[in-house]
Amino acid sequence: MTTTTHPPAVRPEELTGAWELISYVGVGEGGALEEGPLGPDPRGLLIYSADGRVSVSMMRGDPPPDGREGAAPRFMGYAGIWRLSGRQIVHDVTVSSHGYLVGSRQTRRLAFDGTLLTLSGSAGAAGGPPQERVLTWRRAAGGRP
Repeated sequence: MTTTTHPPAVRPEELTGAWELISYVGVGEGGALEEGPLGPDPRGLLIYSADGRVSVSMMRGDPPPDGREGAAPRFMGYAGIWRLSGRQIVHDVTVSSHGYLVGSRQTRRLAFDGTLLTLSGSAGAAGGPPQERVLTWRRAAGGRP
C-alpha cells in the first residue's frame, strides 16, 4: 500500500500580518522565469488581517525613464476580502487601481514555509492574455499582529 504525504494545510493565523514583496516574475514558455510587469526591482506590501481583509500595493522600484512617468504601469494595488481554499488563497477584489479588477476573484496557489509566502497563478492586464506569475513575499519585520 502506497501513501501520499501532503504538507500540512496553512492556517489563516499563519498568514495574518504584513508581507514585503521580494520577487515578482513571469513564467515564459518552457517554464523559464522572466522579468515581471513591475520591472527588475519590484516593491510591495501585502497585508492580511485576522478579520478577512486583504490589501496589496505594488510598484516598480526602478526610477522612471528620464525622471518622468511613462505609459508603463508603475503602481498597482487592490483591497478586498481573503480566504483559504485548500492549497489556494482567494482574494475577492472590492477596490483597485485597475478598474477591470473590481469585482473579480483572484485565486492563487500558495506555498508557505513560515517565513516566505509564494503566490502563483495566471494574471493579465485588461484585455490581455493571462500570463503565469510568481510573487514571493517575506514576512515584514514586526508584521505579525
